[in-house]
Amino acid sequence: MDEWIDILTSDGEPTGKIALKSEAHKNGWYHSTTHVWLYTDDKKVLLQKRASVKKVFPNLWDVSVAGHIGAGENIIDAAIREVKEEIGITITKNQLTKIGLRKDEIIHSNGILDNEHKHIFICKLLVPISKLTKQINEVDDLQLFDLEILTDSTKHGSFMVPNYKNYYDFIYNQLTKITLQ
Repeated sequence: MDEWIDILTSDGEPTGKIALKSEAHKNGWYHSTTHVWLYTDDKKVLLQKRASVKKVFPNLWDVSVAGHIGAGENIIDAAIREVKEEIGITITKNQLTKIGLRKDEIIHSNGILDNEHKHIFICKLLVPISKLTKQINEVDDLQLFDLEILTDSTKHGSFMVPNYKNYYDFIYNQLTKITLQ
């Protein structure tokens, strides 16, 4: 789905310009996204299988929920909206813990230039997975996996989206800290 997004500098500062997501990806313009990693007390992480119709990484397992932050949209509001859209549950800002901000520059084989500033959150999954609903054309499946899947490099790039700049290692370390408390 194409949507209007704010265009940023390479340092993540607003330029005051907006564009369609497709234009940003065509031209390599920097923009913001949100990633929400849902976890359980028994050291599981929720992954979504990207829909087969996705332009990048179709049919691969990925972050629990992710999406672009709309033009003028607050980062927290975008995270909450994406969780509702992609997996059908309502969370509050108090349930989100921001764990990082990453700058990724990825050139996809189909020509998409994905220059993102990712706002990364974790959130405890408080409902059974059976209560989740998948967004059509975004999510083909949802499953809980042991946290160790994030460190299993044999899965990265074939079963899961590639582990760019050790992203999964960072998430694993953050989730391990939380689930060990």
